[in-house]
Amino acid sequence: MTTSDRSTQVRHVTARRRVAVSALLGCLSLGVVSAASAEELKAGPWRSLFDGRTLDGWTPKIAKHPVGKNHQQTFVVDQGAIRVSYAGYDTLNGQFGHLFYKTPFKAYRLRFTYRFLTEGALADTPAWARSNSGVMFHSQSPASMMVEQSFPVSVEFQLLGKDGDAPRPTGAVCTPGITITFDGVKAKEHCTPPANAPTIPDGTWTKVELEVRPNGEVFQKIDGVVVHHYAGLTLDPDDTVAGGAKPYILARGAQPVTEGYIALQSEGHPIEFKDIEIQELTAQ
Repeated sequence: MTTSDRSTQVRHVTARRRVAVSALLGCLSLGVVSAASAEELKAGPWRSLFDGRTLDGWTPKIAKHPVGKNHQQTFVVDQGAIRVSYAGYDTLNGQFGHLFYKTPFKAYRLRFTYRFLTEGALADTPAWARSNSGVMFHSQSPASMMVEQSFPVSVEFQLLGKDGDAPRPTGAVCTPGITITFDGVKAKEHCTPPANAPTIPDGTWTKVELEVRPNGEVFQKIDGVVVHHYAGLTLDPDDTVAGGAKPYILARGAQPVTEGYIALQSEGHPIEFKDIEIQELTAQ
């Protein structure tokens, strides 16, 4: 090997070392940034919202019925899960319902698993409501809803099952009585489907996680994958979806929505929810 060759080799080795060191420092830097981001939130312990045996702590509000009336035992507990059941119904007749947890929350992670049942849907369930349910959050209280009101003013983490051969991804966000923003731009539609969520057949247990941060950002996850990220939750005086909710919204105006109740939905198709847990968050 000539002196020139040796010098060239040394330069190449030195260059490779610089690249390796630079990459290592970059990784360390990313680690520091990630750690710093994680430390911005202080998380409390996970705790259960459902004891697996009773509906203690939960209040039903079903359209056309007073708050607290569990019409025809719409919400029942079976084998450690909360089941939405229509066994006592002849027809749905617009009796959409919600089961509210007893206290409001501000910032938290909520996780649970769900599955749509393969039997028990009602014949008059609207086509859009087949294998359709959800969890409502930052909701008005059940006591503040009108008797005839179909949906609470809230944001819905929508849950969908397979219906036909076309893709029908679960995990959309819907907004009865509220507006949201994606990257600072107001959402144009009442429901915004996710771009990267799966279509899940009925009967399949699926894991869900909702993260509502103290700064108002919201993340929706299906089986550990983020399918939506949005912010800017605000009451919508122009809403036409949350039937009967106008007085509630107009009394408050277009104000930010920073806390509210969590509710499980009954929308005409049997579904089960279990392992319902919450972890409250605070800013550091």
